[in-house]
Amino acid sequence: MSLLGSIRPVRSPKISPNQMSIVQHLAELRRRVVISLGFFVIAAVVSYVAYGPVLHFLLEPLCHVALTSSGKAHAISGSSHCQLYVTSPLDGLSLRIRITVFGALFLASPAFAFQLWRFVTPGLRSAERRFALPFAVATTTLFALGALTAYVVLPHALGFLSSIGGPDLIALYNPISYLGLITAMMVIFGVAFEFPLVLVSLELARLVSSAQLLHWWRWAVMVIVVVAGIFVPSSDPLSMCALTVPLVVFYFLAIGVGRLLHR
Repeated sequence: MSLLGSIRPVRSPKISPNQMSIVQHLAELRRRVVISLGFFVIAAVVSYVAYGPVLHFLLEPLCHVALTSSGKAHAISGSSHCQLYVTSPLDGLSLRIRITVFGALFLASPAFAFQLWRFVTPGLRSAERRFALPFAVATTTLFALGALTAYVVLPHALGFLSSIGGPDLIALYNPISYLGLITAMMVIFGVAFEFPLVLVSLELARLVSSAQLLHWWRWAVMVIVVVAGIFVPSSDPLSMCALTVPLVVFYFLAIGVGRLLHR
């Protein structure tokens, strides 16, 4: 037993982040990046195989748009309008590649967040670690909520864009343009829904106070309305309201959360 005990490998003590050299930090970062790339490749394979269901999911807003035909609006779900029309031999390939990449980024995003969390956590103090995990969960949840909101209002945006040109226009959507619109809407809404986390972070860093944010609420509402009008790709009133109203609610919610955290 003593002989076996003597030949057991001795584990080297874990190095504190404060004692790591720049090379060791870079090696740890490289390891996290390689792991993240592995998850991305796996997610890309899954997204490529699931191309059909994903494309069907993205076409659902288009299939629920109401168009005018002979002076009457009718739902086009299941009709010939619920299709995308390619104008180049490479459009089909380009669409599949884009859906694969976007789908892989979406599926692998939790793994990216976890690897970032594992890289940053050792350098945080205990008080900071208490906020890091809730912030990471809130970031993912709010982005998904924003993307879902954009997906829900997209049929109204498409209907607005189809009707604004008049009844003499027939909408034939190119897949690249359509995918660009829907992804832009979902990304913009998702990023915009991170707004309350930015405000709470500023409050925790004591760069602004809850009292100051409450005092500036009129200017904040005006800025939110202007920003929504500029950055919503479809520029339709419903989409702008769908972005403006939650951001205004988030503004006041962030003020309350900031006060509670300081207490």
